[in-house]
Amino acid sequence: MGQVELSFVVPAYNEENFIENTLEALDNVVKDKLVPYEIVVVDDGSKDQTLAKAMKYAKRNGHVKVVGYVKNMGKGNAVREGFMQATGEIVVFADSDLEIDLSTISRYIAALQYGDIVIASKWHPDSQVEVPLSRKIMSHSFNTIVRLLTGAPLRDTQSGLKAMKKSAFTKIFPRLAVKRYAFDVELLAVAHLYGLKVVEMPVKIKLGASFRLSDIGKMFFDLLGITYRLRVIHWYQRPIPIKNGLQHFASIIFRET
Repeated sequence: MGQVELSFVVPAYNEENFIENTLEALDNVVKDKLVPYEIVVVDDGSKDQTLAKAMKYAKRNGHVKVVGYVKNMGKGNAVREGFMQATGEIVVFADSDLEIDLSTISRYIAALQYGDIVIASKWHPDSQVEVPLSRKIMSHSFNTIVRLLTGAPLRDTQSGLKAMKKSAFTKIFPRLAVKRYAFDVELLAVAHLYGLKVVEMPVKIKLGASFRLSDIGKMFFDLLGITYRLRVIHWYQRPIPIKNGLQHFASIIFRET
């Protein structure tokens, strides 16, 4: 495969019922655009046939590569791994559960002329959203707290479709610490801190059952950690240490535990 201009990153955990349809949907969006592209699937330690089905699809399509690991590490870790594996100047993150209509991706890519990252927003006035009332209330409440604690002026951080200029985020991703629930909040809060331009776009999305109470608690705990690093110890502003070989090996070992 030659020079890649566009990379799709698809984090996947136990998505055996959706992963092949998701990859096909991404191919259908871009295959006629004459843009050199790749799809990077990151299997986040799935316990079902997600990895096998992704590998089967990749064998039929040379622009698809599959990476992964045995232990489930969380969506944030999977997205970060996919970003590091991506080679395109434009990187699009897309959830693998087909809750979002992916046919609008080309609009997100076009909107990058106005910013560094374009994100799906359920609360954009032009969005089409099907969501249980309880989940709608929780989403509004969570994003209100996010704005208060982080200062990031965004109405929605959690929708699973984002397009970004890779060059704008190469210094952002090594600073991110959240592996699971509030990764999107951390990504956008640090982007705001560094003055990157965020563009919110409408989305067509159909969400299922509400989150479990335990997940809500873990997201809030992650958010408190982000706020502490952002507001108290100014951790995101610190220089990124250059690791020697032994330190790099040790960081990989302890990150996986």
